[in-house]
Amino acid sequence: MKKTDKKLLEQFIRVDHAGERGAIKIYEGQLLALKTFMKNDKLKNQIEEMKKHEKEHAEFFDKEIKKRNIKPTKFLPLWDLLGVGLGFGSTILGTKAAMLCTASVEEVIDEHYQNQINRIEDDEKELKKKIVKFREDELHHKDIAYDNGATKEGFYSILDKVIKTSSRIAITISEKY
Repeated sequence: MKKTDKKLLEQFIRVDHAGERGAIKIYEGQLLALKTFMKNDKLKNQIEEMKKHEKEHAEFFDKEIKKRNIKPTKFLPLWDLLGVGLGFGSTILGTKAAMLCTASVEEVIDEHYQNQINRIEDDEKELKKKIVKFREDELHHKDIAYDNGATKEGFYSILDKVIKTSSRIAITISEKY
């Protein structure tokens, strides 16, 4: 049986831990904007529901970090701050931007999780199974975002590129540090 490289596994878990926590922070920023400036109960309820999934994911990776004695990324405080800012800022721009934020992040996470699924060997069946499930949740979030107004037309195409590039940079940094 082939074994998954230990260092690679540590990178996967460290970045997934940071990413799921970052998703919670983005949703917290969106909810803050929705509770203070933008009254939209339908959007608020959808974001709260998606946030529940992210909490489930984050709790799993938090346990994996502790169980496997993996150091979390040193950048968690910065990612927390930037996540809340991204969520808040995108929501202040309106529903289309808030939903694009979700769609853009989830599209990056889809690629990211698929890459991990392809690289995890049979010795880590349970981890792989969880990542497959979490990827499905993230794809569902992306669908919700598009069903609720996410678009890449006009200005939004620039916002999409900024969010995706930022997400990929955060992933690369969190894997290493």
